[in-house]
Amino acid sequence: MNAHGIDFAGSALTLLSSGLLWWEAERTLCASDLHLGKSERHARRGGSLLPPYETGDTLQRLDAAITALGPARVICLGDSFDDAAALGGLAEEERLWLLRLMAGRDWVWIEGNHDPGPLDVDGRHLAELTLGPLTFRHIAEDGASPGEISGHWHPKIAVNARGSRVARPCFVTDGSRLIMPAFGTYTGGLFADAPPVGRLMERSRTLAILTGEPMARLPVFSMPKGKRPGAMRAPPRLRRRA
Repeated sequence: MNAHGIDFAGSALTLLSSGLLWWEAERTLCASDLHLGKSERHARRGGSLLPPYETGDTLQRLDAAITALGPARVICLGDSFDDAAALGGLAEEERLWLLRLMAGRDWVWIEGNHDPGPLDVDGRHLAELTLGPLTFRHIAEDGASPGEISGHWHPKIAVNARGSRVARPCFVTDGSRLIMPAFGTYTGGLFADAPPVGRLMERSRTLAILTGEPMARLPVFSMPKGKRPGAMRAPPRLRRRA
């Protein structure tokens, strides 16, 4: 499993190539912006018709990570469903699949702007969650204390690939905040240097950690001379569940 380790607010975190975050010390897996039911929501609202397979694909990738890591806790960092009605629009097998993934785990649904308020599904429904030095919320807040982990913006960055520019989802961090990429299959993104993201970050220290293969870290903004971004450590060996 391709991964990068970072020291964040005194905690050893592992950023996975899939776009998930693994906090081994707390056996906690975090996913942001699943947007389950997006194709159903588009069809229901008379929008463009999308192939209705994204929920199954998103659940399959999440299932693979849960099987490999065996987390005791899963945090879904908001916009888990594409709107408040999307849960009811899931196929029965998709709903049962989700319930199987949740079984026996502390499953936390953080409220998002697409799915505010408690939904008719098991688990804990919270506006935000603080665990030790880390606070998990959907949208980064101005003036937040160090250790904030959020989603919402679906950050991406343009890179050169085989002579052309392509956009890849990424984690964005300045060592104080961490913004996660969207995990859902049908999710676009906002460039990491766009004003809504840039105004939150200490620009001289802001890194993008690319998802996919290969993972890489890149400065988001031009680095002033003599400045270096915070170092990343080698990730720990990821232990699969026995």
